[in-house]
Amino acid sequence: MKALSETTVLITGGSRGIGAATAERFAAEGVRIAIHYHQAHEAANEVARRCMARGSEVLTIAADIRSREQLMRMKEQLDIHGFAPDILVNNAGSSTYGLFTDVTDEDWEDCMSVNLKGPFRCAQLFVPHMIRQQYGRIINVSSIWGVTGASCEVLYSTAKGGINAFTKGLAKELAPSGITVNAVAPGAVQTDMLSHLATEDKAALETEIPAGRLGTPQEIASLIYFLSLPESAYINGQIISPNGGWLT
Repeated sequence: MKALSETTVLITGGSRGIGAATAERFAAEGVRIAIHYHQAHEAANEVARRCMARGSEVLTIAADIRSREQLMRMKEQLDIHGFAPDILVNNAGSSTYGLFTDVTDEDWEDCMSVNLKGPFRCAQLFVPHMIRQQYGRIINVSSIWGVTGASCEVLYSTAKGGINAFTKGLAKELAPSGITVNAVAPGAVQTDMLSHLATEDKAALETEIPAGRLGTPQEIASLIYFLSLPESAYINGQIISPNGGWLT
């Protein structure tokens, strides 16, 4: 096992929300951090500045998670700079809200490319390094909707359900190589993904949650961090849902 301070983490979608909070959580421990983003260049740089202020070495790198070619170029750059990840946090994602009957083929392809193909491809690219060193951590950021399903988010629920199955299968395949694969499936969290909700709708949602509030990105980041620790080696193939008691 590697000491956490000797590891490198790659966080996809690290420019905001859960990804940014996760980067800052790792920075507090001095971990080397690669922050992936798509177009939010300045936001990613701001996260990097906050992480570097805590003493971490940080690299920001842009790629369209939907493109295998761009992900391959991202890997090349990470290798050149000595940032081959020991920990992969597949956080990048996008939600799709609307009636099932209105979903188009383009909607399907885009949602699956971001939420399912992206994590699959990232794992394929970075797992060989983990296998060679017989150590690694993969944490996939899923959603409570991948566990329960959601009306008007059928497409998103399908993609996240796929991530959960991917997590379970890959965990079994990689366990003999000292690599764990787990998924964090948050409930309602204060991020841009809930920006489509009106204030009264958010208030109504909070009343459904036993904790009486939405979660914070920092709370989710703490769980991701815990699953990355060397001493978390016996937690594998799990879908863990921090949701304030909404789903039990």
